[in-house]
Amino acid sequence: MNSPVLSSFVPVVLFIALGYLSGRQGWIRAQAVKDLSNLVFMVLAPALLFRTMAGVHVQELDFGPIAVYFGGVALVFGATLAWAGFSTLGAVRALGHTFSNNVMVGVPLVGLVFGQAGLVTLFTLISVHALILLTVATVVLELALARNQPGGADGQAHVPPALWRMVLQALWSGLVHPVPLPIIAGLLYAQTGWPIPPLIDKPLQLLGQALGPLALLLVGVTLAFSTVGPHFRAALRIALVKNAALPLAVGALGWALGLSGLPLAVMVTAAALPVGANVFLFAQRYEVGQDEMTAGVTVSTALGMATVPVVLWVVTRWAV
Repeated sequence: MNSPVLSSFVPVVLFIALGYLSGRQGWIRAQAVKDLSNLVFMVLAPALLFRTMAGVHVQELDFGPIAVYFGGVALVFGATLAWAGFSTLGAVRALGHTFSNNVMVGVPLVGLVFGQAGLVTLFTLISVHALILLTVATVVLELALARNQPGGADGQAHVPPALWRMVLQALWSGLVHPVPLPIIAGLLYAQTGWPIPPLIDKPLQLLGQALGPLALLLVGVTLAFSTVGPHFRAALRIALVKNAALPLAVGALGWALGLSGLPLAVMVTAAALPVGANVFLFAQRYEVGQDEMTAGVTVSTALGMATVPVVLWVVTRWAV
C-alpha cells in the first residue's frame, strides 16, 4: 500500500480503536452515545459542511460522478429487491446494501486522503445521498405495505395514504436534515460572492476540525456497545454486499462510462464505506429488520477496517 493511503488510514484506525477502548473501559457510558451522536450531527457536521460549500459555486460542481454512483446503487438496490422480494424487509435490506456512512467515516477519511477537492466531490454526493435513498426506500416500503394491507371487517381493503403524500413527506424529511440543509445553505451563500466574516469563519473552522476525530471515536464507542449474536450470518451478508459488491458496481459502471481521476476515486471510496446509521433508524421507524440492521452496521464497520484500505489502494493507484 502506498504511503499516502497508509498515513491517511492509520489515524482513522487509531481513532476508532481509541473509541472502542473508551467504551469497553467504561470511560464513556452507553447512555452517552446518543448525546455524542447528536453533537456530531447537529453541531460539528453542519459547521464543516456549510463552511466548505460556502466557497463553492454551483456551476463548478460536477454531477456526472453522482449519476454514476446512483447508477451502481440502482443495480444493487434492484438486485436486492429481486432476491429478497418486494417487501418491507426487502426494502430495508436494499437500503442496508446501499446506504454509506458518508459523514462520520467518509468526511474525515476523504479529507485525509483526497483533500479539499475530494471533500467537495463527496459533499456534492452527500447533499442528495440521504434524500434520494431514503425517499426511494420509503416509497418501496410504503408500496409493499399497501400491497399487503389486509381487508377490513366489512371485507373492503383499507385505503393506504396517497403515494404523493408519502413522497413529499420523504422529500421534506430529507431536506430538513442537519446534513443536506447546511450544504444547500452554504451553496446559496456562495452565490452571493461574499466571504464568510472572520468572526464567524474561525469558530466554524474549529468546529469542523473537531468533526473528524470525534466522529471516528464515536464509531469505535458504538462498536464497543453493539452486539451481533445470532444475526451474524445476515450481518456478514449485508457487510459483504455493502463493502465489496457496491464499490465494484460503481467502479465498473464508472469505468464503462469513461469516468476517471479524482471523481471516480471518491465515488468508489464512498460506495465502499460501512453501512450508515440511518439504516437502523429507518428499520426502527418501520419496525422491520431492526436486529439484523443493527448487526449489519456493526459488522460492516468492523469489516470496513480491512476492506476500505484495499479499496483506497486500488483507487489511488488506478483512478487518481
